[in-house]
Amino acid sequence: MKYIQHSRSPLYSYIFTLPLFLAYEFGLFIISSRDIPQLRNGADVLMRNVLETFGLLGMYGFGFMLFFGFLLVFIIQRKKWKATEFNLSFLFFMFAESVVWSAGLFSIMNISNQAALMNPNTRFLIQRVVLSIGAGIYEEFVFRLLFIGGFTYLIGLVLQWKPLGRKIGAVVLSAVIFSLFHFVGVLGDQPDVGLFFVRFVAGLFLGGLYCFRGFGITACTHALYDLILLVMVVT
Repeated sequence: MKYIQHSRSPLYSYIFTLPLFLAYEFGLFIISSRDIPQLRNGADVLMRNVLETFGLLGMYGFGFMLFFGFLLVFIIQRKKWKATEFNLSFLFFMFAESVVWSAGLFSIMNISNQAALMNPNTRFLIQRVVLSIGAGIYEEFVFRLLFIGGFTYLIGLVLQWKPLGRKIGAVVLSAVIFSLFHFVGVLGDQPDVGLFFVRFVAGLFLGGLYCFRGFGITACTHALYDLILLVMVVT
């Protein structure tokens, strides 16, 4: 089916996630600068701080760098334009699919009373919405796109596993780090085995989804899941 093949391509991931990325960055611009350090998504802070350590980029630099990276992927994909069918309806199907996956993730996580992937300690609704969107973009960029890709390469290089074994090992490792990451920092949760396991399962779910359906749908699924939790808290 063309939709399954094309919807997980870099071209569609770029187009599909661009509105989320722009909404997150725009949300940061309209929020008080005093609140930004507390609002920023953890993976966002991690990447920006690493780059700032080397004096490469400022506070908003990584956002522009990520935008440039997606743009570069778009240009590279241009070579396959003849083989890639752009269909606007595919984007709507991708959103509908993300809704279904987010509902599935919510059902799995709702088995536990500790269902949240994040706990946004912010005062206003707009801040929490922005943080939910940021989690979808930056956490999936770091823990799925970078980590699964990197671990797959390293496992193949060091252990010489077959492709399927490399991918499974990479998903498991990224899920472990993804769960542990939520306990790090001033705003991190207190160490808890049950909470670690719940987020580890979420990491496996999102990692498997990334491998089968690509970055775009996975990022949107994560963002929608956090927004579902936000609606539940508000209502």
